[in-house]
Amino acid sequence: MSTSPSPARPPARTSPTTHLPARARLAVATGRAVAGASKLVHFGSGSVIGGRAALLVDRDLLGQLTAGREVLIVSATNGKTTTTRLLVAALGTDRPVVSNSLGANMTPGIVAALGTADPDATAVLEVDERWVAPVLADTHAGTVLLLNLSRDQLDRTQEVRKLAERWHQALAATPPARVVANADDPLVVWAASAAPSVVWVATGQEWTSDAAGCPNCSGRISFEPGSWRCTACDLARPEPDVSVDDTGVILPSGRVDLDLALPGRVNRVNAAFALAAATALGADPQAAAVAAGTVQEVAGRYRVARIGGRDVRLLLAKNPAGWHEAIDMLAPAPAPVVVAINARIADGHDPSWLWDVDYERLAGRVVVATGERRHDLAVRLRYAGVEHETAADITEAVARAAAAPGHEPGSVVDVAANYTAFQEYLELVGGPA
Repeated sequence: MSTSPSPARPPARTSPTTHLPARARLAVATGRAVAGASKLVHFGSGSVIGGRAALLVDRDLLGQLTAGREVLIVSATNGKTTTTRLLVAALGTDRPVVSNSLGANMTPGIVAALGTADPDATAVLEVDERWVAPVLADTHAGTVLLLNLSRDQLDRTQEVRKLAERWHQALAATPPARVVANADDPLVVWAASAAPSVVWVATGQEWTSDAAGCPNCSGRISFEPGSWRCTACDLARPEPDVSVDDTGVILPSGRVDLDLALPGRVNRVNAAFALAAATALGADPQAAAVAAGTVQEVAGRYRVARIGGRDVRLLLAKNPAGWHEAIDMLAPAPAPVVVAINARIADGHDPSWLWDVDYERLAGRVVVATGERRHDLAVRLRYAGVEHETAADITEAVARAAAAPGHEPGSVVDVAANYTAFQEYLELVGGPA
């Protein structure tokens, strides 16, 4: 575990761009203009297209924008947006922080976020798992948080062991001062082993289907409660430095109480990663924990809103591992639930992952299937023995759930959706906070 101090901060600068070379200043100005035009014609926030335009002017812009900054990278298949938001809150008790808070987590979105930021603010960057290597190389981040690796977007994303290999190579090529990593994910442990100093977090991860084979020797990983090891080599679960219990987080410096507004054990684990990184950089543990507890929603996740005149709670689940955690957050049976599935580019066109989700756990309640692939979902629910209906749109789906047996009048209807379906509903209720 690293105890190296944070580098001294440079003297304060008065403008986000005056310290930059002329080409980088032109790139930032170009990105702002393109982003502004995109917003004007209602093509979205403009963050990605603005970042792409800026990088066309200066391909080294990310390195210029992060020179002299403390930089933290957060990456995973699931949980990176929430952990990034919690880390911003925790570190914000100690210093100014900038982040790509809208979730544009590849280089164009990152440079768009940094281009208008306080040049002395610490950068907390959510990074797509496929982009860790180039972003680390450009930013020379001092801290990297690696939460998990699992299958996602089957027709677009590399096999998870290949991603673990790329993480391993990236950490060896550009070693950060510290890595904060999941001790219960063999893929993450092997990837992080390339780093010189690691803070290991005990996550109690239950999803193990994507890590049956050893990334080190291709042997078999044997899982036991609270432990795992390869049966053919010495890769094994490391001794954790950080862990969670029902009411707090145990850090290397001691235990702190944690009262989160966000639901579920998985979010306590996300908070543990955030607190481990923040306190390693000097934040007061108790102040950081209190700040994390003030986060009530993350880019619309867990928001309670109105659809069709009824209160709904929005949950995001994108892949089998994410659904495993999301099902734990649902109101208990017999409360009905709306499940929405699309299969667009951002979701991955291949929805065969539905068969890897333990939808049998939804037995005892009515599930209303909606979204473009609702009929695929209905087939899966039928084989799971789950009572279900289908609805053509979200308003009808919420109305059917509210009329189903088990719904308490006036109670919130849970809506669990994959990525593009979630974004549609979030836009319907007013967009991200």
